Amino acid sequence: MATTTAIRGRGRGRGRSPTGKPNPIDIHVGARIRLRRTLLGMSQQKLGEAIGLTFQQVQKYERGTNRVGSSRMFELARVLDVPVSYFFEEMGSDVAARGRQHAFGIATEAPNAGAGADPMTKRETLELVRAYYKITDAKVRKRLFEMTKALAAAAVGTVAERKSR
Repeated sequence: MATTTAIRGRGRGRGRSPTGKPNPIDIHVGARIRLRRTLLGMSQQKLGEAIGLTFQQVQKYERGTNRVGSSRMFELARVLDVPVSYFFEEMGSDVAARGRQHAFGIATEAPNAGAGADPMTKRETLELVRAYYKITDAKVRKRLFEMTKALAAAAVGTVAERKSR
């Protein structure tokens, strides 16, 4: 047992780099769990209860701090009503490559981590989408959609005008 500790290093958990950071693949899987849970309007508490965990454990999965085992992932997929493959969708080749490097103990940082964060992972975006789909009248939803596009186009035009001055 002492050799295992010496090999893994003091204070490092499974799947951790020498710096103690989680594997990029675990972070991606956690982000997908959070995305789906939020889209369903489910709290961490409710998800935890559904799979027999505390909300703190769910938080750790969502941050990538704790790895999600295969049986737990199967349960998460069932509760979140998605196939297991959902958790790996939209994972870029850069994440996969950094995950492999991480597994071999080569510490790498995400290029510009957080600089170009995907707006689809922001809470504001998810709440907006949920609120949009609560509008039952399809015509009202369509008008709101068109208005939002017009506002965005106007905002882009205003920014372009300012830059050309």
